Amino acid sequence: TSNIRIPQRTTILPFPRPLPLLRTIMGSSISGTGNTAVTSNPFTLPPHSKQAFFAAGCFWGVEHAFLRAFPPPTSGILHAHVGYMGGPASFPSPSYKQVCTGTTGHAEALRIIYDPEKVKYKQLVEFFYRMHDPTDAGGQGPDRGSQYRSVCWFDGGEGSGEGEVAREVKRRVGERWFKDKKVATELRDWKGEGERWWDAEEYHQRYLEKNKDGYECPSHFVRKFPTVLDTPIDGENGTEVSSGVKESEQAILSSKA
Repeated sequence: TSNIRIPQRTTILPFPRPLPLLRTIMGSSISGTGNTAVTSNPFTLPPHSKQAFFAAGCFWGVEHAFLRAFPPPTSGILHAHVGYMGGPASFPSPSYKQVCTGTTGHAEALRIIYDPEKVKYKQLVEFFYRMHDPTDAGGQGPDRGSQYRSVCWFDGGEGSGEGEVAREVKRRVGERWFKDKKVATELRDWKGEGERWWDAEEYHQRYLEKNKDGYECPSHFVRKFPTVLDTPIDGENGTEVSSGVKESEQAILSSKA
């Protein structure tokens, strides 16, 4: 159709990704409670590790931003990969072609496995809000549709505390960073009924590392806002002022603005 344009790449994808301006991009399954992910390619979480899930537009750029700011494994992020989440249980194992229609309910998302001794959930959440525009309810940049919406998932299990963290960080971000706008980010419990993760195809994993000229959403850059982690928000002692992102990494990502 006339609105399909295929971006220049160093690899050829199976089919074009329909977008208003640029770009191109799928399905397998992961369900997550406990420390073992059930998937067509079994991946067992390292002992004492935790999971976090975020959606912030095109998953290529979301993955790229997190891995540049938190390079594995020294930063605390141990593993990350892209996929789909947020759709109804009645629509299992969605393909890219289905998700890109914007009718399945799924969002392009990033799954992060991390060491909570090295990086805190709150730091990942704050960075999530820095690297995209959470006030855009219709997508990110030129990528429009519910599959590109902003979502922050939390572990709603008893004693987790992540729900409180997710709500408080969102509140502070709205009050301090986007005073004149409404933060449109959805907050969802990834252990809730019907929530399920589906792996994206292999060629989407680390896409921008493998394809230097690949499409990157213009909304994906690190905003230089003052931290909202300046006072405790989840019962921890002490004051946290670091977002977990090195200044040099902020400069690199901010240059893409």
